Formats: sequence, structure tokens, C-alpha cells
Amino acid sequence: MPRYEIIIFWSQADEAFIAEVLELPGCAADGKTYKEALANVELIVQEWLETAKELGRPIPAPRGRLAFA
Repeated sequence: MPRYEIIIFWSQADEAFIAEVLELPGCAADGKTYKEALANVELIVQEWLETAKELGRPIPAPRGRLAFA
């Protein structure tokens, strides 16, 4: 599975950790703990990629931090 950058932050409004994968539109998950949010978003990334393949949609290549330099 490609490795995408995951951003995890605490949302006071949701009272949960939010994990987002900005390279995959709409790909996000939450959790009561940092680890739970990470585990949840890893499942969502797999589902996102499987759905994109099934629908014949393009899958972005991971950019990584060096791509922004």
C-alpha cells in the first residue's frame, strides 16, 4: 500500500483526534485516542484506494515531504 502523509490533530469541537490524508480527497477518520484515529484512517485509506480502483478513478501518488521543497 502506498504511504501517504497523515495529519492527526485534536478537535475540541468533536472531542476526538482527527486523522486526515490530504492527498486523498475526503479521506479522514477520527478516534478517542491518537492511536485509534491512526488505525481508523489506515483502514479508510485502504477503502478509498479500493473504491477508486473499482470506479476507474486515478489514484494520486504519495508526494512526501520532499516534494514541497
